Amino acid sequence: MYVHFIKPVCDWLIALIAFPFFCIIWLCVATAIKLEDGGPVFYMAERIGKDSKKLMMYKFRSMKVNAENITNPDGSTYNAKDDSRVTKVGKFLRETSLDETAQILNMLKGEMSLIGPRASGWSALESYQPDEVHKMNVRPGLSGYTQAYYRNSIGVREKRLKDAWYADNISFCLDVKIFFKTIVTVLKHDNVYTN
Repeated sequence: MYVHFIKPVCDWLIALIAFPFFCIIWLCVATAIKLEDGGPVFYMAERIGKDSKKLMMYKFRSMKVNAENITNPDGSTYNAKDDSRVTKVGKFLRETSLDETAQILNMLKGEMSLIGPRASGWSALESYQPDEVHKMNVRPGLSGYTQAYYRNSIGVREKRLKDAWYADNISFCLDVKIFFKTIVTVLKHDNVYTN
């Protein structure tokens, strides 16, 4: 009942209520991005959505226009404090997670949840192992178990396994714990960078 009805309805209502408030913040974010380099405000990320379908996920652009795509040996996205591809505004957006708030638009479209597994890059779909694919049984989240408790401190394989565990064990209580842990993690700037 919670997973199939209550959670989706709550996600949509939360997004609807949050939308006017975030519009004010987004106006400031969009202005800062435009003033810095004049490039596009949004970055549309191709991600794996529910049931392994392609999801175009909204993010505020934090990198320079046409920045090179760099990955770590384990396939994760390179993300370092001194990354020269990241703009000054982008660094602030990443450290405060404001770049991710654009995904409220995905929530309004019913494509994402407030709490759920992190959506992996679309190109990673074929690399999933059988014990990891459970994470795609549910909608990806604006935040989730691995973001709240580990952020970028663990590897791809461990993140996928923990996300699969979450997908198999969703409950209202677990979502509430993740929600409040996310706030603490963001405020403390825990594990923002992988390198």
